[in-house]
Amino acid sequence: MNDTRTTVSSGPFGRVDEVDEAVPAGRPVAESDAAQAAELHTPVLLRQCLDLLAPALVGPNAPARPILIDCTLGMGGHSEAALERFENLSVIGIDRDPEAIALASARLARFGERFRAVCATYDRVDSLASDAAEAAGRRSGVVDAILMDLGVSSLQLDRAERGFSYLRSAPLDMRMDQSGGRTAQDILDTADEHELARILRVYGEERFAARIAAGVVRRREAGDPVRSTDALAELVRACVPAAARRTGGNPAKRTFQALRVAVNAELAVLERAVPRALNSIRVGGRIVIESYQSLEDRIVKRVLAAGFSSSAPQELPFVPQDAMPYLEPATHGALKADDNELAANPRSAPVRLRAATRIRPAAEAPAPEPAPRPRTHPARKPAQGRRGR
Repeated sequence: MNDTRTTVSSGPFGRVDEVDEAVPAGRPVAESDAAQAAELHTPVLLRQCLDLLAPALVGPNAPARPILIDCTLGMGGHSEAALERFENLSVIGIDRDPEAIALASARLARFGERFRAVCATYDRVDSLASDAAEAAGRRSGVVDAILMDLGVSSLQLDRAERGFSYLRSAPLDMRMDQSGGRTAQDILDTADEHELARILRVYGEERFAARIAAGVVRRREAGDPVRSTDALAELVRACVPAAARRTGGNPAKRTFQALRVAVNAELAVLERAVPRALNSIRVGGRIVIESYQSLEDRIVKRVLAAGFSSSAPQELPFVPQDAMPYLEPATHGALKADDNELAANPRSAPVRLRAATRIRPAAEAPAPEPAPRPRTHPARKPAQGRRGR
């Protein structure tokens, strides 16, 4: 991450925003970009998200000036709708993608000081919530609601040059923040067959991970390495048995998911972010999370389930106060897209929406963070002569 900072806007939080200055070259932000973002981006389950957030933002138990943190700002569709519906609301939008920050900031400029953008990974949600609460004069250090719309954004999928889509030819980048870090190309160029198979199997749940990894390494050793998204998609198709290609959509989708998750450390960030988000909302506050693949949803479901349950041993005849649940479900299981949503927004097909209300203060019942995991397969450095980072 580039340490150079630039101001985006000031806000009702008593401080100026800081974001990383690195915005992808050749993409100046203009009003037309903001308008295009609004036209292209259709937020998934928008009404349901706002309805679930509403009890924390309006009504007798809500503060006069509520604060929402949108952990996955993207092109700003959810934030825009929330700012329009809840007239006293202030929103902090987080995104690690500088291009998304620039586009969403232009789109939401009409809301003035009610909106603030921060370029960061969303596992910083706790520190940003604390800063916002302090600036708003809240001694508790918590906000009212948090929204997470996980996975790759429409902006990243629709920009072919970003390398997230297997439908168009592009360099194998897949970084959500292009200012630094390894790319998917770096992984394909440097990971050995065992490590590559592990990435595809663990992060993509790919049944044919070993075949695909072997195919990538064979190409590399033959002096003809995979160099583009379409070349990778073709290689995957050739490695997957014909019978398995007949169902389940494009056979490359799991490989692309796995590489994207590995490049951006998405699951590690999510495992830290969900407990921190739960510890950043007040009693009566809401968290709403949309997941799009099973690995994400398992993490969300596991962390929420821990808060729904008593931590007391089952053999105790009563539940001590400090072992009582600290969350209450706001949805019955996971909500899915109905036929109308699917017709309006085909990208909503895999969504799983879960929501919860905090019922005990985080100070006395914090959601536990995962223990740090040892790195059994350290990242390899790209070989000399490859593209500079």
